[in-house]
Amino acid sequence: MDKVSSDCPYPGCFFCVMKEGNPSKRRASILKFFRELPAQDDDGQVLPISGLWNTAMAHPNDPEFIELGIFECMAALIWKGLKNRRWLSHDQNIYIPYYAAHIIGSYTMNMEEFAESAVHAGVIPPLVELLRGRLTWVEQRVAVRALGHLATYASTFPAVASHGEILELSIQLATSSLEIVYSHFYQYVDRRLSYHCDLLTRGMGGVEMESRKAEEWASQLQCWSLQLINCFAFKPEFLPTICKPEFLIKLPGMWGGLVNENSPAGIGLLRTICHHKLGRGPVASCPGMIEALCNIARSSDDWQYMAIDCLLWLLQDPNTCHKVIDKAVPALIDLAEITTLGDHKKLGDSIVNVLQECIQSPGTGRNSLSNRTKELIEELLSSRQRLKWEKTMPKEDLHIKQAAALVVKLEGNSLFSSGNIAGAASKYSEALALCPVRSKKERVVLYSNRAQCYLLLQQPVAAISDATRALCLHNPLNRHAKSLWRRAQAYDMLGLAKESLLDAILFINECSQSNDPDLSLRQNKVPDYAERLVKKQMRAAWLFREAAIKHGGVHCEGDAGEIYGQETDDSEWETASESDIGNDGRDQMGDDDDDDDDSEWKNEDERKDKYDKPSVKGIN
Repeated sequence: MDKVSSDCPYPGCFFCVMKEGNPSKRRASILKFFRELPAQDDDGQVLPISGLWNTAMAHPNDPEFIELGIFECMAALIWKGLKNRRWLSHDQNIYIPYYAAHIIGSYTMNMEEFAESAVHAGVIPPLVELLRGRLTWVEQRVAVRALGHLATYASTFPAVASHGEILELSIQLATSSLEIVYSHFYQYVDRRLSYHCDLLTRGMGGVEMESRKAEEWASQLQCWSLQLINCFAFKPEFLPTICKPEFLIKLPGMWGGLVNENSPAGIGLLRTICHHKLGRGPVASCPGMIEALCNIARSSDDWQYMAIDCLLWLLQDPNTCHKVIDKAVPALIDLAEITTLGDHKKLGDSIVNVLQECIQSPGTGRNSLSNRTKELIEELLSSRQRLKWEKTMPKEDLHIKQAAALVVKLEGNSLFSSGNIAGAASKYSEALALCPVRSKKERVVLYSNRAQCYLLLQQPVAAISDATRALCLHNPLNRHAKSLWRRAQAYDMLGLAKESLLDAILFINECSQSNDPDLSLRQNKVPDYAERLVKKQMRAAWLFREAAIKHGGVHCEGDAGEIYGQETDDSEWETASESDIGNDGRDQMGDDDDDDDDSEWKNEDERKDKYDKPSVKGIN
């Protein structure tokens, strides 16, 4: 450390040390630097710390700095910032606790041996102080991230768990993180701490960019809190602390925004809880929980299988089955024709087997089920039996059934065209009864068409059910554009903004890739009606919406002074979106799958049977 570049103004400069050509001298100098840095009060300390942060982000698996004492140095710097406010406010030292905690988290996210070194270096107590909010939410964010990594490993989890307040603090942070960021940063532009703004945008953005990044960081703060809680949830002894009704009831809504797709989010934590019998009871008894799980199970996102797992485990547990079965069965039946979902093979078969056990199990008993639930399960089992019969049925007979179903479908199309929506829905039901179970492409069209009828009949629950069935039958799964759009509209009718938003976004994605001239986007332009729905639901599902309402709303810079947190008039949206469909979306009912060249339904008459959907205004 005695050798200093003639161009460097700082004695013992870390960057000069890193240029040392002799490896042994370089290591000795770095070791000395880490030992001496916390005791120094010189200006310019944030520069080497930010350099170390960049190195940790780029090379988190490199053991060199771990062996030379970086964890001890970072822990000492955090303590110094907590105890010495004069030093913290001097020069740019205010940044150092943030960078130090981030460095700890980066070096411990992949390597268990690094995490063990961090624990031995004493990083947990200062991280806990940051988690308590001893500084600001920015430091809480990186502290909960680092603690979450340490809690992931079997060898270091006990050290994290030994600090009993960590779980309680994480639960509080997951619940209040969005309000904290909103009230401490987002709401008042003129009160934002300058170092927060610099950290969020690296000095490259204005007020609008700061606000956007604040939403992303708030989402991460919540998601990383849930990740830490999830580590505790694998241990039964912590479930009583986690499974309190006031916390459980909020979990399904903790999506973390539309970023952090790799986070377990609230549904991932619920899945961990439901995996253990001690957690299933509180979940089954939580008001509104099963409805929320059913909505997520029907969704077309990466968390769908997690909700399905929760519902299946609750049904398989004799202590919870009777509490959830009447609410869970309709959703699971809609999903029973899923084949593969992610790593889940034959998921639909698993659903059918569980439902069959429910109706046959002495523990559940037929007398404890509602008549409607019994009918739904028996219809599903009957459909499976039909599929077995069809395998032995002569091809000629199958073609006759297909032809008969096609005739009835065309009758339904004709009724729909004439404005007899209820009659059309009835015909589509009749066609579904005739259509071979194995004819999946044809049934996609029938379910999707009937979903459209239910939409116009103002029956959104039935529309969601049919659109979901169409999406499960479609290949690839969950990518039938028109069913996505119809379900997005149905969710909108029910006020389920997040679900509607996801389907609308997926619909736009499918349009951009479709060969259907009625769906493909002209010059990659988003259809006006879809854009309006997305904007509406983004307002309704805005990450800070609840906090904004609680705190009186806030003007969002860069958006024409629009007031978030206050209701806006979207009364014109439904009619406008429907009238636009004739020009941009052409939401048709007849030959719904022109891109399926091998469909046995195609013939010249059906190709001519295309027509536009009447507007909602027209049928009112």
